[in-house]
Amino acid sequence: MHNIKNIGYHKSKGCDILVTLQKIALVVTIIGAVNWGLIGLFDFNLVAMLFESVLIIEKIIYILVGITGLINIGILFMNFEERD
Repeated sequence: MHNIKNIGYHKSKGCDILVTLQKIALVVTIIGAVNWGLIGLFDFNLVAMLFESVLIIEKIIYILVGITGLINIGILFMNFEERD
């Protein structure tokens, strides 16, 4: 039988993919947060400036930032262990 405490620590390829997805989502979320900071501080929208001629790309970026923000909700429920 498996020890219940060790089930969460089992490393698998699927787990590695999810961790990588979480890290990518976190980077995209941080980029979105920096863009909102620029909007709030300087009324400067970097995404709009970079993609103003292609509105659909701008909208896709905003949607991706929103989706990655939802993906990162999982961080709230992670069990952060104290390290020595």
